[in-house]
Amino acid sequence: MSPDNLRITEIEMENRTFYNEILTEHNIRPIHKTKLIEPQKSLRGVNPSCGDDITLQLNVSDDGVIESGAFYGDGCAISQASADMMLELVIGRKVEEAMELKDIFLKMIKEKISDEELEMLEEAGSLKDISHMPSRVKCAVLGWRTLEEMLNGDSSSESVSTEDQ
Repeated sequence: MSPDNLRITEIEMENRTFYNEILTEHNIRPIHKTKLIEPQKSLRGVNPSCGDDITLQLNVSDDGVIESGAFYGDGCAISQASADMMLELVIGRKVEEAMELKDIFLKMIKEKISDEELEMLEEAGSLKDISHMPSRVKCAVLGWRTLEEMLNGDSSSESVSTEDQ
């Protein structure tokens, strides 16, 4: 193996370690896995292919700032960690900013994004390699798709499913 290939392997290992640490932390000790007492918005998200089932809750101020958020439910480590990272990223931001971050996250899962875009996702950017694991993509995007549906204001919907995408 050439020194260049060895260096690439070391970088890949560092990235995998970073991914594993962040995923584990958000799965074992999620900050936002709880229930809000009286959420203004609540929507269930389901991923039947993995069994992920979450309910996302938000409170949004009159000027469009996401003031608080939470999720509860069951699912795999990726769905739970991704929802927690998403809430960590969008709470305190305007709805428009949250939707932009959602677009960047979904783009990251489908294709490459710029380093600047990756940086905007903060810890959620650690899930970038999920795109190489097709069976886990729906797990990673469940919270983000639920957020999208909720913020688009379709109040007729009681739940969103990754099977609809």
